[in-house]
Amino acid sequence: MRILVIEDEPRILGFLQVGLEAEGFAVDGAVDGIDGYALARGESYELVILDLRLPRLDGLRVLEELRRCRPELPVLILSARSDLPTKLESFRLGATDYLSKPFSFDELVARVRVHLRHTSEDDASIVRVGGVELDLARRRVTVDGVTTHLSDREFRLLYHLVSHAGKIVSRERLLSEVWGYSFDPGSNVVDVCIRRLRKKLGPASPIETVRHAGYRLAVA
Repeated sequence: MRILVIEDEPRILGFLQVGLEAEGFAVDGAVDGIDGYALARGESYELVILDLRLPRLDGLRVLEELRRCRPELPVLILSARSDLPTKLESFRLGATDYLSKPFSFDELVARVRVHLRHTSEDDASIVRVGGVELDLARRRVTVDGVTTHLSDREFRLLYHLVSHAGKIVSRERLLSEVWGYSFDPGSNVVDVCIRRLRKKLGPASPIETVRHAGYRLAVA
């Protein structure tokens, strides 16, 4: 698990790096907002620990920019600013957690582990096939960076196609698996749902029609 610590006080930064590495984490550090933001945006981290009083680029601005480009990245604020308005503004801008200085290192480690555990659980709920990313927990799909929320039926249909990616799935099987046997096998309900799915997924939709056979999720 990789953690980025953005902290302008060398003593605190060194203490955090040594302590967190002793706990088994890989830790990078940055001493100002611009360098920290560049690292967080360009590298693969599971968590950012962010001070607010930073040179060159304020911590709240770093947080705001990160939420635009890396909305999934947990950010734990670690700051001497303990007033309620600053905390509320941090959470409004997307902070995952807030710990005031002076702080207990054991408490910090405990909070870090909680957020990294949540990240791991989220990753386990993501199914990726080709350019399709299906979020099982939030019932949404991302294709070419565009995220779309689906109805229950649309989600179940797409999940079935994703589960059999590259293989032809007949209309009859989709009707049985997604709708159950109460529907007339001669119904066009599968085709209607496929059309809705394609429209939601846009031009990059990977769902292919195999004439006289059914549908297939293309694998790039």
